[in-house]
Amino acid sequence: MRFIETELAGAYIIEPERLEDERGFFARVSCAREFEGKGLSSTFVQTSIAYNRKSGTLRGMHFQVAPYEEVKTIRCTAGSIYDVIIDLRPDSSTYRCWAGVVLSAENHRTLYVPGGFAHGYQTLEDGAEVFYQMSEYYVPESARGIRWDDPSIAIHWPDAAERVISDKDRELPYLAMLSAEEWDTEERHR
Repeated sequence: MRFIETELAGAYIIEPERLEDERGFFARVSCAREFEGKGLSSTFVQTSIAYNRKSGTLRGMHFQVAPYEEVKTIRCTAGSIYDVIIDLRPDSSTYRCWAGVVLSAENHRTLYVPGGFAHGYQTLEDGAEVFYQMSEYYVPESARGIRWDDPSIAIHWPDAAERVISDKDRELPYLAMLSAEEWDTEERHR
């Protein structure tokens, strides 16, 4: 596997190194030793898939707050997506910066996303399927999100003839609208 550092601290694109022959190829997409050798988490407790019927489907930008911040790996197993992450770690040199990468069934890339990042994507073709691994269980009271079109982040999404966005994602707040209490799971339940 090749680990390609993104412009966001701690986030990597992982490209498989193919062993090819007349049958096709074989490649590892995850290895605990190699992840740990880069200082990355290799423990994942939950795996999910998301199937998207239409091109232009946009999901995000989602994250969980401490103490349930998730490390994620994301792969596109059918079709293609434009995957976007935002660094929301206040002590990071890339705080409030975003990065986007095309993940596809054809390029077999995986995106490694550290805890403290928001994540979302837009499908680039019909029938895109996304495979996720997460280091934490989904905890609804810790789940948060920010708008995909937040002008303070200014993500450059690919053009789409029509965007399919859930009402829940359309109603997410802008980053500046999240209060300190909303960043704190414990505070939210007092």
